[in-house]
Amino acid sequence: MDVLLDLLNSRPLVNGEERDGLGDAAAGRRWAREHGGDGTLAELELLREARDALRDVVCGASSPDVLGPLLDGVRQTPEITPDGLRWTVESPRHARLAVEVILAWAATEKELPGRLRPCANAECRLFLLDRSRANRARWCSMAVCGNREKARRHYERSR
Repeated sequence: MDVLLDLLNSRPLVNGEERDGLGDAAAGRRWAREHGGDGTLAELELLREARDALRDVVCGASSPDVLGPLLDGVRQTPEITPDGLRWTVESPRHARLAVEVILAWAATEKELPGRLRPCANAECRLFLLDRSRANRARWCSMAVCGNREKARRHYERSR
């Protein structure tokens, strides 16, 4: 699930300016390799596409159907092991990391439905996975976005 959040959060706003962690080839290769990929141009292209599609799905702007084309050529095969049944995912080499991210999204939706969401700060583009018992987390970071929002509301009240 970490790779899912890392990919979704690879395009933050820093001082009001977008920084794309997959934008230039060197940074993209580094990001992909840190997450178990090869860093090829084809892999980076697919990761960007997956990130944008997942962002739209999580924000509710698109249906999960948009993820279908990213799974072309992917299959799962069962394997019996001493520990029981295990599914092996087979995909084109350049698509493996993007497929893993989409599978992480699917697992998150199954195990923690509705808990993957964008930060409530309108000036932030990051996402959070709410693991709290009450399912009420709103900000990617309480120290940054939460504090800014609370300060903004306090300022509005005191004016």
